[in-house]
Amino acid sequence: MSLTILFMPESAYGPTNNSIGIGDILRRRGHRVVFAAEASWKGKLEALGFEEDLVDLAPPAEGDEEQDAGQFWKDFIRETAPEYRKSTLEQLETVTKPIWDSLIDGVKYCEPQLKAIIERVQPDVIVEDNVITFPALLTAGKKFVRIVSCNPLEVRGDDVAPVFSGLPADHRGEWDAFRAEYDRTHREIWSAFNAWCVEQGTEPLPDLDFIHEGDLNLYVFPEILDYTDARPLGPTWHRLDSSVRETDGDFELPFQRTERRSSRRESDGGANEERSGRDHKHAGALVYFSLGSLGSSDVELMQRVVDVLATTPHQFIVSKGPLHEEIKLADNMWGAEFLPQTKIIPLCDLVITHGGNNTTTEALHFGKPMILLPLFWDQYDNAQRVDELGYGVRLSTYAFTDEELTGALDRLLGDEQLRARLAAEGERIRGLDGLRKAADLIEELGQRSDA
Repeated sequence: MSLTILFMPESAYGPTNNSIGIGDILRRRGHRVVFAAEASWKGKLEALGFEEDLVDLAPPAEGDEEQDAGQFWKDFIRETAPEYRKSTLEQLETVTKPIWDSLIDGVKYCEPQLKAIIERVQPDVIVEDNVITFPALLTAGKKFVRIVSCNPLEVRGDDVAPVFSGLPADHRGEWDAFRAEYDRTHREIWSAFNAWCVEQGTEPLPDLDFIHEGDLNLYVFPEILDYTDARPLGPTWHRLDSSVRETDGDFELPFQRTERRSSRRESDGGANEERSGRDHKHAGALVYFSLGSLGSSDVELMQRVVDVLATTPHQFIVSKGPLHEEIKLADNMWGAEFLPQTKIIPLCDLVITHGGNNTTTEALHFGKPMILLPLFWDQYDNAQRVDELGYGVRLSTYAFTDEELTGALDRLLGDEQLRARLAAEGERIRGLDGLRKAADLIEELGQRSDA
């Protein structure tokens, strides 16, 4: 039975790429896959074989100028970058709430557009990969799938740390204060949004949540990081240990890779103990560095990391992002504005990341340790989880010292037991094939007799 499946992803690369990966499997199985993505994605989804029926989340720019995909969030990140130097508690007022405000404005603006799209497309199943409810998707009378491709702490529980906090799992003393501040800063906008959603015909939202559950709920997070013991989920929830798209193009290293070797300090029996900053253990590693399409908009931070990495004897592939022309790479680096990340990570020994859920889960999918420099939203929670479970190192994004970054590189590259454990775990995750599991579950939902 061929289905018509409508995807509505958030206008950012992480959720959109996740939806592309799952949608591609469904398309190749003979289903009609339509994307109601944000208008800046025009042409990019059609090129992958999907139908496009796009929405505007705000009035079109003057002159109807074509924007880069996800441009709204790139601009937002650039404008709010100074706020990322604040604690997660302080960011609730200056970053998290403004994000919700912008998302709510987008939902309200595109509500009639979505209703018209659903009327045109007549989907059997609607799939939303986003953090906020779009009432038109729920009131259409279709089977509804929610995908959580940010950290699953968005699905709250008393025995897990509060979402967006980045607080440790075993230090509960600060949880209540963070929750109280979230309530203070968000209660008013949540109440108004909840009332508006109910006016559109939805059920009330869960308290202080901005999105409803679906008939089927999928979340992307490896079991080794998950909170299953502390926060069990209901029968409609299914974990995808990874969801790694297969649509990225091929990639070949554009440079000669150097041979991995131990430090001269080890090989010369300890002679010449004093070494320059370029003599690190396990020289010759290949490292992937990306702060994501949004985080890379902070050119000052990107350049700071690049300059420290330039002092090491490793090689680096750098995802430079939209402001690529402003980032100056060193001789031991190569980079570009956009890179096929899923083809590059398998070639590397380690990943330096902002902790976005896509990169975090892809690094574990391929069995790589991480250094994490979180900026906002779910990135703190992912970074904290990886660090507290020992699969990487979380650093203070704006306060790390040169020695902390190079020391984390040395420690993770030199920990052979960790690298072997992660390699085995990556093989297990890949064997679970979360991409096809998601497609199977969506198909099953759409083909039920009551669909």
